[in-house]
Amino acid sequence: MTKKNKTPKSDKKVRIGVVDTMFARYDMGGAARAELAQCPGYGETFEVVAKTVPGFKDLAVAAKNLIEKDGCSIVVALGMPGSAPIDKQCAHEAAQGIMQAQLLTSTPILEVFVHEDEADDPQVLASVFENRSRKHARNAYWMLFEPEQLSRRAGQGVRQGFDDAGPLPLG
Repeated sequence: MTKKNKTPKSDKKVRIGVVDTMFARYDMGGAARAELAQCPGYGETFEVVAKTVPGFKDLAVAAKNLIEKDGCSIVVALGMPGSAPIDKQCAHEAAQGIMQAQLLTSTPILEVFVHEDEADDPQVLASVFENRSRKHARNAYWMLFEPEQLSRRAGQGVRQGFDDAGPLPLG
């Protein structure tokens, strides 16, 4: 399968896709776009292409379209599953779709889900949304432009959303 609409890195800006949902109780896409706007080269070396879909089950196709039709080199897919068991099952299915879209396009799609029941306190939950959205947007940037940043953090228990867990002690 060829990627006919991929934007060549040599003659155009690299494109980072951000797709979010209306269903989420926090503007995850806004947080991701704000983080990317702070990265070196924003507007010169790379640009952000943003889309919004109704819910997290729509993320896979939107991400695939951002890659195949809009020439994105990576996509950050942001969504919020609810707390009911059916929501968790649907989130699993949505994650499978995102993985399939990655395989079909040979392009990374970072799945960024914040489950509604990750925190009881609305302020804590909002901070999880903000933190996870921003950190995964930064991860997308690093994957394209500074992969050594990820290598430096390997094995360090780095988390998105909550405090880092830290590495396990040896012996």
